[in-house]
Amino acid sequence: QSVRSSHPLTPLLAQPLLPLSKAFSEEEKTGHRRRKMTWGYYFQRDVLPFLAMVSLNIISVGISTLFKAATMEGMSNNVFVAYDYAIASLILIPAPFLSKRSSVLPPMSSSIMCKIGLLGLIGSSAQIILYTGINYSSPTLASAIGNLSPAFTFLFAVICRMERVVIRRSSSQAKILGTIVAIAGAFVVTLYKGPPIFPPEPTSLVQLNYQSSLLQSPPVTTTQEHWVLGGMCLTLKYILTPLWYILLTQIMKEYPAEFTVIFLYNVIVCIITSVFALITEGTSSSAWIFSSSTAIASVFCSGVLGSSVSNGVEAWVLKLKGPVFVSSFKPFAMIVAVAMGVTLLGDILHLGSLIGAITIAIGFYMLMWGKSKEEDDDTIPQQNSHHVSSTLEPHSNEKVPLLQKLNQ
Repeated sequence: QSVRSSHPLTPLLAQPLLPLSKAFSEEEKTGHRRRKMTWGYYFQRDVLPFLAMVSLNIISVGISTLFKAATMEGMSNNVFVAYDYAIASLILIPAPFLSKRSSVLPPMSSSIMCKIGLLGLIGSSAQIILYTGINYSSPTLASAIGNLSPAFTFLFAVICRMERVVIRRSSSQAKILGTIVAIAGAFVVTLYKGPPIFPPEPTSLVQLNYQSSLLQSPPVTTTQEHWVLGGMCLTLKYILTPLWYILLTQIMKEYPAEFTVIFLYNVIVCIITSVFALITEGTSSSAWIFSSSTAIASVFCSGVLGSSVSNGVEAWVLKLKGPVFVSSFKPFAMIVAVAMGVTLLGDILHLGSLIGAITIAIGFYMLMWGKSKEEDDDTIPQQNSHHVSSTLEPHSNEKVPLLQKLNQ
């Protein structure tokens, strides 16, 4: 053994083995790194936007519950919206400074500011028209027409060439059919009640249940003309909503700072809705001063969680996944509303709610499968072309160090 170790050729023979072992270890590390990047990319592209939109819908239903309780105690809708966006604007004041430090952004041009101003005009008009339509009809009609938002968004996205539709592709067929099925399920939940599945328990009812039942029925003084006018207003509102999604998506492409854009948007909406509230409600202190703790809680939660955090996260999802993905969760919110109504408000679960919820879930997952398959079909050719180009490249960088060591 001592003779073999002292042989002059031993270092020369043993030297190439070290780079080979290092090469294997580097290859294992590279493979592990690629798997980690694949899971990270999948989590950021699919899982995180899904969880974000589910959370936003739960927050939206909770805010709506507080809003119903506050308006039943006499708070004005227009004052609520003005205070809501005022609080959201105050919370997002640091957003422009943090965005400039975290990333390099393009200059805020006059074109981007005009688009944000148009976004604020569309958003404030949609909010005003929404509450006008509810006053003329009922929240039940508003929730029914609101589930048309995915269809309108998909239609406008196709017109604006933000969504591709190839009828022969299974992904496009799944997106179209899933949208139709989800909307049909939402109408079943809203319009078909059916018999109760479980008998009601008097001890499970809370005070908000009575308030919710009052809000779900139209006022006695509502005429047929007012009902039709309210339906037209609500339809116009949910035509403006897809335009808001599409315009915000375009702004995100030009200026990718979600919370900065939402801050400027909230300021514009706050100014418009405050002027509108002053015109409609006047300067009376009874309309502008909170009358109960429920009103304070509803405005605070809506300003913090709704118009600031939710809009910012929604803008991020729009930039990542597009407007059709965001609007497809509108019917999914009906499932959350049914679940929260039964567990928190003591509502009775009826057969129509169960059938509609299952139908919405089927349509929702069909639409999501179509979106995921379309993204996979677009990603696979790019990966194949990258793999072919990488295999055709000579591995000179891996051979040169070994030859240099042998020559030395």
